[in-house]
Amino acid sequence: MEVRIRLQRIGKSAKKRYNYRIVAIKKEAKRDSRNLDILGNYDPSKKPGSFSIDYDKLDRWIKKGAQMSETIRSLVKKSKKA
Repeated sequence: MEVRIRLQRIGKSAKKRYNYRIVAIKKEAKRDSRNLDILGNYDPSKKPGSFSIDYDKLDRWIKKGAQMSETIRSLVKKSKKA
């Protein structure tokens, strides 16, 4: 079972202002499928975007072999610079 760390869209679509959860999920799973673990959240509608993640959980999943998506990788990289 391959696991990916990626965004899962949540929230209302009334004005296209989505929020996202950062989740560990099976690679083959669809966007709204059940996740294995919630690692944090991302709100791009705020300026600058609001990003929070539990780095302990992230490290635990990476040690188990989970792969980060490109989007998550760039968000984590930006947050560590700040």
